[in-house]
Amino acid sequence: MRKTIAYSIANITQFKKAALQWSQQFDEVTWLDSNNHTSKYSSFDALLAVDGLTAFVTDAKNAFHDFKEYQNTTKDWLFGYVSYDLKNDVEHLSSSNLDNLHFPELYFYQPKKIIKIVGGTAEFIYLNMVDDEIEKDFTAISSLVLEEDKNEVSQDIKIKMRIFKDEYFRKVNKMLAYIQRGDIYEANFCQEFYAENTEIKPLKVFNKLNAISEAPFATFLKVQDKYVLSASPERYLKKTGNTLLSQPIKGTAKRSKNAAEDKELKDHLSQDEKERAENIMIVDLVRNDLSKSATKGSVKVEELCKVYSFEQVHQMVSTVTAEISSEKNVVEVLKETFPMGSMTGAPKVSAMEIIEELESFKRGLYSGAVGYITPEQDFDFNVIIRSILFNATEKYVSYAVGGAITAKAIPEKEYEECLIKAKAMRQVLESR
Repeated sequence: MRKTIAYSIANITQFKKAALQWSQQFDEVTWLDSNNHTSKYSSFDALLAVDGLTAFVTDAKNAFHDFKEYQNTTKDWLFGYVSYDLKNDVEHLSSSNLDNLHFPELYFYQPKKIIKIVGGTAEFIYLNMVDDEIEKDFTAISSLVLEEDKNEVSQDIKIKMRIFKDEYFRKVNKMLAYIQRGDIYEANFCQEFYAENTEIKPLKVFNKLNAISEAPFATFLKVQDKYVLSASPERYLKKTGNTLLSQPIKGTAKRSKNAAEDKELKDHLSQDEKERAENIMIVDLVRNDLSKSATKGSVKVEELCKVYSFEQVHQMVSTVTAEISSEKNVVEVLKETFPMGSMTGAPKVSAMEIIEELESFKRGLYSGAVGYITPEQDFDFNVIIRSILFNATEKYVSYAVGGAITAKAIPEKEYEECLIKAKAMRQVLESR
């Protein structure tokens, strides 16, 4: 059982920064920030969960089955992540590429303390065992002196590419050969950028990344010595009552500081036949995934190929909804739709096999999802893209970017799109 006390907050921006800084004392931290991207699909402005009472950690083998048991047992708020390599639990697949991050493949915990920020109010939702600490914690956050973000975020950092441009072209051309042969229609091909023997200051890195990106699904996740610092613009899947909502992204264009040129870039993206074709293919895949859980005839496309503007890029987003039975288990819904279509391809299993063959790193949490499940069986998960992953013990920093390869793909343009997507992460890590 939990106790909830709500406080009116005069300066929400200040309070959010203070709450995240205060959270750093705990081994488990999940911070989800909408960055004021409010819509009819929003549930909060920010959500913070810290200090696990119980936790469930596993590799891919029987992951969803065992996680379902844990979720049914706790019947409480759960925060955590599912990594891309849980594909091996969903299908007869494997992951053998290089992994220097060593994140568990699934990690969820039951937090003792949750702070939910909506409008000008902060709700402290604490387990009864710690509810006597609510007032003390509210006072501590409210009176916290914020650390300066001007200091360096890392030591001298040397970012390396896992594959170089020529090899990228060779691999994309091989993927195009699979497409021309009819094995797949589309696949998301990704590459890793990394730094070894490197220490960063995770909170400072996140604050800088969040400041320049202001993404609607920003995430700071800390699990002991492992961190996810995410400026994700994409929602994987949300459940509210009996309604499912997925918002896949396919289609990217750079921004311009010149207003007229920026509008031209946005308009060009909205009319780009290749980008629209990529998006529509993934929408069809998402519709098929949702139909596994949905009641018959309930899957609908609410928005198709709508262009949204973010700080760094324009993105083409579609919105797909479905209705499910109230008896349907939430973990089963996740399993039936995972991994998300925007990060795999079509047909899905063939695309994942080819991705595993051609990519040079194990995706792990990249292109997985971070989110939460409520006691009422609602949930919301993002897609981990535009994200920096850090293993503090291994001193290893990684970020990956990718894009959809279709029959019309031009390797040089796909490579340029990758660099556009990588710009914010590189800028933050190299900033002094």
